[in-house]
Amino acid sequence: MAHKLTPFITAEQIAERNVELGREITESYSGDEPLVCICVLKGAFLFFADIIRRIDREIEIDFVRLASYGSATSRSEDIVFSKDLEISIEGKDVLVIEDIVDTGHSMDFLLHVLRRRNPKSLKICALIDKHERREKAVTVDFAGFKLSDGFIVGYGLDYDERYRELGGIFELSNES
Repeated sequence: MAHKLTPFITAEQIAERNVELGREITESYSGDEPLVCICVLKGAFLFFADIIRRIDREIEIDFVRLASYGSATSRSEDIVFSKDLEISIEGKDVLVIEDIVDTGHSMDFLLHVLRRRNPKSLKICALIDKHERREKAVTVDFAGFKLSDGFIVGYGLDYDERYRELGGIFELSNES
């Protein structure tokens, strides 16, 4: 089936917003300790690479990857780490960088796990915040763009592992 890609957010708009987000993030942290930035793979990798270069302070980076399995009886039961952190976050300021926070199930799971590791602080930066669809009480502290609906791809966001490489964000629909 062919897909139609309708431009939604341009690469230039993303770049401008990343500069603003970097400034917001930098201003919200104080102290001399490095900020631990955690990339949620796979979708956030492009956004992560761009945003960490806009944060004007010392940082440490690490990566996590979550996997979902459809056999569980609830969404929270079927999420597991397929790649865990390699550094300790105990006593550190931690910023989770995600591509999209939608229903909040995956992020709720991740935050629960990370809180048990005793970070000094724990915040979320997401390229896309679909707050209206939230089913879990998850707050995005730094949102690139707030959307209510639509299926989007590009700039790391995918459909069946396709379209991640696009520089902008596009609404995906089936061609009729």
